[in-house]
Amino acid sequence: MKPAAQALHRSDDSPPAGHAVQELTVDDLTVSRGGRTVVRGVDLRVAAGEIVSLLGPNGSGRSSTILAVAGLLPCDGGTVSLGGRSLVGRRPDRIRREGLSTVLENHRVLADLTVHDNLKVAGGRRGDVRRGRIDRVLATFPELEAHLDRPAGQLSGGQQQMLALGQALASEPSFLLIDEMSMGLAPVVVNRLLEVLRTLAADGIGVLLVEQFAHLALGISDRAYVMARGQIVYAGVAAELHADADLLHRLYMGIGTDEEPAPPTNGA
Repeated sequence: MKPAAQALHRSDDSPPAGHAVQELTVDDLTVSRGGRTVVRGVDLRVAAGEIVSLLGPNGSGRSSTILAVAGLLPCDGGTVSLGGRSLVGRRPDRIRREGLSTVLENHRVLADLTVHDNLKVAGGRRGDVRRGRIDRVLATFPELEAHLDRPAGQLSGGQQQMLALGQALASEPSFLLIDEMSMGLAPVVVNRLLEVLRTLAADGIGVLLVEQFAHLALGISDRAYVMARGQIVYAGVAAELHADADLLHRLYMGIGTDEEPAPPTNGA
C-alpha cells in the first residue's frame, strides 16, 4: 500500500494520441538513500516523441527518481518498464542497451579522453555502426566537430553538455533521462540545447527532463509532474501549468520554497 500522499493536482495528463506503442512507465516507485525514504510511490510515464518535465525544488526527490529509473540507485519497491519490459534490477549498461540513456547533471564526460574518444566509447563496439552513430551526433552538434581531438576536459561547460548529450545519443536511444541540463550554462547555450530536445522529440525520442528552472522546462514540454517530499503532487498538461503562475507558485510554496529560482545567467 502506498503511503498517504499530499493532495495531487491533476489535469489531463494523458500522453499525446499516436504515441501509445512504446512508453517508459514508472509505477509505485519507492527509493531510499542513507536509510531515509526519498521517493514514495511515484507513478509517471513518458511516451515516444514526448517531452515530460519532472519539477520541484532541491530535495523533492526528482534526481533520485531519475537515478532509480536509470538503474543507478536500487528500488525499494515498484516497477520501471520500457515498452512493457521490466528494467528493475538491471545494470545501467543493460538498461542503456534496452534503449534508455541518461544524461546526469554537471556535464559528466571523460575529461582526459578526446571528444572523439568520448563518442567512440559511447557508440558501441562495431566500427561501422559506431562511425555512423558518431556522424549522426556531429550532425546534431556540429559545434563539436572542430574539437574532436581536444581533451573533453578542455571544453567549455556548454560544449561539455553538448558532448554529454551526444554520448547519450550515440547509443541511439528510444528514451532520454536528462538531469539539470541548464545548470551553470549561459542562456544562449540552454536555448540551443532546448532546440535539440525539440528536434529529438519530433524524431520520436521520449524525454524525461529534470529541471530546476520550471519555466524553461514547461516551455518545451508536453506534460509535467511536480514532486514534493518524494511524492508526485501535480500531474498535468505542461502548457496549463506554464500559464498558471499562481498554481506553480503554490506548488512550490507548499514544500517550503518561496519562489522559483531565477533563470541561468552565467557560464558558457
